[in-house]
Amino acid sequence: MENVQLFDAGDKGHGLRATKELSAGDMVFSEPGFAAVVYDSMAAKVCHNCFRRQSKLHRCAQCRFAYYCDRTCQTACWEEHKLECAAIRKIVTAPNANVRLAARVMWRIHKDTGLGTDNQLVAVDKLEDHLADLGEEDLKQLKTNVGHFFEYWSYGSKQHSSDYISHIFGIIKGNGLPLTDQRGLQKVGVGLFPNLCLVNHDCWPNCTVILNNGNQSALNSALHSKRRIELRALGKISEGQELTVSYVDFLNLSTDRKKKLKDLHFFDCTCEHCTQQIKDDLMMAAAETDKVKEVTAFSKENVEKIEAAHAQGNFHEVARLCCETLEKQENVLADTNLYKLRVLSMASEALSYLRAYSEAAEYARKMVEGYTKLYHPNNPQLGLAIMKAGVAHWHAGQIEQGHGFICRAYSILMISHGPNHAITRDLESMRAQTEIELKMFKQNENKYHTMRQEVLKDNTHSNRNIINLFKININM
Repeated sequence: MENVQLFDAGDKGHGLRATKELSAGDMVFSEPGFAAVVYDSMAAKVCHNCFRRQSKLHRCAQCRFAYYCDRTCQTACWEEHKLECAAIRKIVTAPNANVRLAARVMWRIHKDTGLGTDNQLVAVDKLEDHLADLGEEDLKQLKTNVGHFFEYWSYGSKQHSSDYISHIFGIIKGNGLPLTDQRGLQKVGVGLFPNLCLVNHDCWPNCTVILNNGNQSALNSALHSKRRIELRALGKISEGQELTVSYVDFLNLSTDRKKKLKDLHFFDCTCEHCTQQIKDDLMMAAAETDKVKEVTAFSKENVEKIEAAHAQGNFHEVARLCCETLEKQENVLADTNLYKLRVLSMASEALSYLRAYSEAAEYARKMVEGYTKLYHPNNPQLGLAIMKAGVAHWHAGQIEQGHGFICRAYSILMISHGPNHAITRDLESMRAQTEIELKMFKQNENKYHTMRQEVLKDNTHSNRNIINLFKININM
């Protein structure tokens, strides 16, 4: 934590500021999770130690609830899981994720007196709980969770009051960080990171938070590196400047962001982009025509239908609805309009799944053009969107455009994710492969397309074999 210091941020409470000048891509600090759990819906799909999605997982033979990559991952997690394991066996059915997380927090507090490491700036139970801001439904759920907690949790003869456990649940609700899988593409769990909780919000932040799932490749579990968050600078940060992250996706109107922040985090956002409604005009941009109101209403209704079809895995219906909506939006909504961008994103994803790569690439290209005008140039969401566009163009046989997008995505994600993140390493492999293919394309376009068709016919080729195949032919 040598790059930061705690300070009084006025109405925002505590804050963190830089102790020296930082540059884009610098890791401001990293922090291991104080406690974390897998979501209920992902319990059998994700390793409960490293939070990686795996096709074949090893289940704990005692509680029959927790799953692990292998025995070494299970051994590495045993210190964290053993009390949980006994508690689950006691009540037979595991409680929800919030109850399980609260229990892990309490077990950790008893083990480490609330300070997991020497670098932790505040004890977990000293964080703000916002219980006074909760609505009737939230308070009702809180009461239910507290009851389930006492049925579940045990630690010798040590007992706690309902008020104290309610305080812990309030801290989790206001400060719990969604955790992603190893590719950073799907939320699979929730964790508590006390130092990160001290970093305040800005809709146009100077830092981003990335989960690093750690290295689990060693045969000896003692050599596994723990999952942790990394706070990385998105641009130059001056000494003494406050560090900020965004608690919500910027790709929403300022009024919608403010409402979400008030509902979830109980504060009124006064950042420059909300106060001055910066880029709101672009997000709702449309032609000067009497059709705008009609098309916007149609788009809003169809987006809900598209999301429902996507949730059901009906990609043919997603593609049909997207094409219908985009046709209606043509010459009415601008390419930076939020409804158009949402449809373009889902259309590209669905068509890629259906292997209609040329169409997917075209929609992805338009999506990236809009995103580029709205997002911070080093925003990880922009980097991931450009990566998807690169993959779509690559699969469509448009190697020049695909390689260009992949290189562009790599330059952004090197800043936001760092060189050792799994997704950055994946991009590095893609960049190497597309570079080989681009060289072959420039030498002999016909030979390249023939070679590509041969590779696509044989689905047994691994990425490495494909790279080697192109290397052999490029030197012939």
